[in-house]
Amino acid sequence: MTALDVPVCPSYDTLVAQVRAGALGPDPATQRIAVAFTTRQAVRHDGRGTGYRNEVLSLCLAEAVGSCAVEPGSLPDGALDDCVGADVARLLEHPLAPVRVAALDAYLMHVLPHTPEHGALAVPLPAGSSLVKSRARAKTVVGLLDLPAGATVLVVGVVNSLLEALRARGLRYVPCDLKGGTTEWGEPVLTDALGAAGRCDAFLVSGMTLGNGTFEPLRGHALAHGRQLVMFAQTGSAVLPRFLGHGVSAVCAEPYPFFWLDGGPGAVHCYPGGER
Repeated sequence: MTALDVPVCPSYDTLVAQVRAGALGPDPATQRIAVAFTTRQAVRHDGRGTGYRNEVLSLCLAEAVGSCAVEPGSLPDGALDDCVGADVARLLEHPLAPVRVAALDAYLMHVLPHTPEHGALAVPLPAGSSLVKSRARAKTVVGLLDLPAGATVLVVGVVNSLLEALRARGLRYVPCDLKGGTTEWGEPVLTDALGAAGRCDAFLVSGMTLGNGTFEPLRGHALAHGRQLVMFAQTGSAVLPRFLGHGVSAVCAEPYPFFWLDGGPGAVHCYPGGER
């Protein structure tokens, strides 16, 4: 299979329907999750005035791991028990969106892993501190934007290293996050990303939007208005490349284990878009 042969889908619901029908691989009713786990992180980098917390649900299917970030503390204790031993088809109908997204991601990581044959380009991350690796990832992500200096980027899911990399490129940005607050530089963080989209030239969006239901409106807006939409994805890293050419311009995919889990070298997997 070449990159041009890799399936893409016009919407999230269509993708889920194709997986349920076995159109992209084995019947999901025959694919069982062996291990379910959560990863919790708290961080405050040297030289930064603020810190943050992350929590991610991950599901193991054979050699693949699918993940979906959640708001820290929001995942019920019984969610892991629901997932272990369950088949993917059942989990695609789970009442919790993060479980559905993690199950879809695990299935697609299993059948369409991040390899050159599936359109992915591995980009190494250096060994070093979490901040060193975060900045290296940010430079790669921002490099997927094709914009002149002075353009304005809607950033959905505020990561200070990404804002720093945009500044270095001479790009302006509008930071958005459902948590609100302020950036490292005291800039207000908006909570209504779609409301701010009309004044931006391109969108740089976290995969977390899959889990909170805001991805499809943003993808639809980008498609309707001809805006670049670049995704940076720990959540749904194998899901988002399926929308290239259907509103998504490029993806920086980062499956588990994430860069912040150790100080050794790592990699992200870029899907730079273009003709499919």
